[in-house]
Order: sequence, then C-alpha cells, then structure tokens
Amino acid sequence: MSDSTPLFVGLGRLELQIPEARSLKEKRNRTRSLIERIRARHQVLLIESGYRNLHQRAGYSICGISTDIGDIEARFGRIERTIDLNWDGRILLWEVEFLQM
Repeated sequence: MSDSTPLFVGLGRLELQIPEARSLKEKRNRTRSLIERIRARHQVLLIESGYRNLHQRAGYSICGISTDIGDIEARFGRIERTIDLNWDGRILLWEVEFLQM
C-alpha cells in the first residue's frame, strides 16, 4: 500500500509526582480525572507506562496520529495546557517528539 499522504505521529512522555499518595489506589484515584480528561478531549492513546509499583510517582505515554503536522503539534499543545490547568501537583517530565512516516 503506497500513498503520498504523510502520516505524523506525536509521542509524549508525562511523569507526575503524587507525594500525598500512600497506596497505589490513592495514586490512581488522584490521577484518574486528568488521564480520563486527556483521553476524552484530545483523541489520543494514553497508557500508564512507568512507575507502576510506586505510590508517589506516575509515568504515562501518549500517542496521537494525524495526516497534518500542524494538527498533531496543536493537539499536543492542547494536551500540555490541559495538564497545566488540571494538575495541581508537580510535573516531573513533559517531553514530546514528532515523527513523520
């Protein structure tokens, strides 16, 4: 299958600190609304990908796909704003990379 339309992939890594969490259940309760909001509003795949067994730290990978680089860059910009507006804890890492396929 060959098509001249390029495909752009945005990959994001997000790490959050949750110092008040004393259990994995508390950690997930604390992060649930942010994660659900990102998934619902920005049409991306988001998985817990790091620190799964730590109470006070969470790691997530985010992936989005588009045929327009401007769209995928804007989408990850909106994701960053969603995080800033909806997470009152410490953001340890936010990095984004864009690939063309």
